[in-house]
Amino acid sequence: MPAVETKYFGIVSYAEESAVLFPQGLPAFEEERGFVLIDAPEGAPLVFLQSLARAGLCFLAIPILSIDSSYQLAIAPEDLENLGLNAGSQPGMGTDVSVLALVSVRDGFLASANLMAPLVLNVRTRRGLQAIRRDSRYSHEHPLAPLARAQATKGTRPPETAC
Repeated sequence: MPAVETKYFGIVSYAEESAVLFPQGLPAFEEERGFVLIDAPEGAPLVFLQSLARAGLCFLAIPILSIDSSYQLAIAPEDLENLGLNAGSQPGMGTDVSVLALVSVRDGFLASANLMAPLVLNVRTRRGLQAIRRDSRYSHEHPLAPLARAQATKGTRPPETAC
């Protein structure tokens, strides 16, 4: 079983099917192409997108449907082709496609999710990209206030962006 060195979790073994290739990297991290999804049950539904090349590079993400159950995906035809999906129609979220929103946390409590440019993963091929929408239907700073508010009322902080 392969393993990856991480800054905050130590050495983590992972299943090969948890690795995702971003052929074009991510915006501002174009040279970073290989990532692995790390689930931390105590922080569910949050997941960590850990770089396979740099121990210190990790992103906090959340399944987009857990933020907005009626989220409507809009992927450019060229991005669909890059993912190995039918460029003639938008995919449904489900068995072949997983969609995550990157999460930002400020001041320990102000959490927001980027619904404007979700990470779209082809589960079959384990290829992904950040699909930047061409419309302004969603925000890049969608507040995750219910998460912060629920944690604050319990007297705890939301899961830190360990990465």
